[in-house]
Amino acid sequence: MGDLHGSCDDQFEAVRDLLATSLDAKDVGASVAVYVGDEPVVDLWGGYADAARSRPWERDTITCVWSTTKTMSALTVLVLADRGLLDLDAPVSTYWPEFGAAGKEKVLLRHVLGHTAGLPTWSEPLRTEQLYDWSTMTTLLAEQAPSSEPGAVGAYHSITQGFLIGEVVRRATGHSLSTFFAEEVAGPLGADFQLVVRPEDDHRVAETIPAPIRAPELLTRGDGNPPVPAEVANTEAWRRADIPSVSGFGNARSVAAVQSVLACGGQARGVRLLSKAGAERVLEQQFLGVDEVLGRQIRFGMGYSVQGRTCSWGGWGGSLVLVDLDTQLTVAYVMNQMLEESTLGDDRGLEIVMAAYEGLMNAG
Repeated sequence: MGDLHGSCDDQFEAVRDLLATSLDAKDVGASVAVYVGDEPVVDLWGGYADAARSRPWERDTITCVWSTTKTMSALTVLVLADRGLLDLDAPVSTYWPEFGAAGKEKVLLRHVLGHTAGLPTWSEPLRTEQLYDWSTMTTLLAEQAPSSEPGAVGAYHSITQGFLIGEVVRRATGHSLSTFFAEEVAGPLGADFQLVVRPEDDHRVAETIPAPIRAPELLTRGDGNPPVPAEVANTEAWRRADIPSVSGFGNARSVAAVQSVLACGGQARGVRLLSKAGAERVLEQQFLGVDEVLGRQIRFGMGYSVQGRTCSWGGWGGSLVLVDLDTQLTVAYVMNQMLEESTLGDDRGLEIVMAAYEGLMNAG
């Protein structure tokens, strides 16, 4: 079985075994973290940081987690709302006046979080490199007419959501979302998750390895979203990009360390980021039905998929985080080998989550 490093409480041995087996059969390099309350009970990593298997996956290895990034952006908005700096029920144009053009005056911030803002793509074809120009991307969205009545249609905002949220945060705080997240969320929690990778950390980045058999790319649906091939994550331009919906870099430990704040009622490891009521807002339903982009039944809360009192989301190719507010369980899985049995990914992360629940029952 795969050679693993790190720590794992005895009752969570099923998680260890599953990761080891996955590294033998499916993964190249990966990490898993499980928190119960605000304490880690699993912190494991293994495998390799490159397709050639010449560079080991180390404790501090980070990689692109694609749309798992959205959970970091959504949490940042919840923090700002709890501090009174944002109102989730306010029109986006309250903070970004230009956005009210072309019939978008009724688009609320909660519509953006719930993927019902009617702006799942840009309305004109764009090139990949245009994603690196914040002003161009946000200006185009501000000028664009919505494709549906705000709040009425679920249509996954795969790339646009980060720019929409980010511009609201910039207008409200005077700081980019990536800067605010680094200074007010990741920094206080000591979490090694970066929305924009620092040049001095490039050597720690694991190569993104595209799926051997590619399903239709979720991020490139033949519409106004720029093409985003998986290989772009291995470029310096992508590491420096500020795309708060898809370009975050971290590992399972850092993802779980941040998201465990929600599991613990807004406070983790002595750092309070949210009130208990502020953390509970993640569960407020924004949409329930078939998402027009994902093509499946889904319930969106404030930036996360919600089932019962759990919230979760994953990234293109396999990364995943789940938070259970009742059991205070947080599970994260981050890897560099993308597998696509469908546009919605594969079952590696879900298997880790189920093994973590098994461990939780053993602990009880």
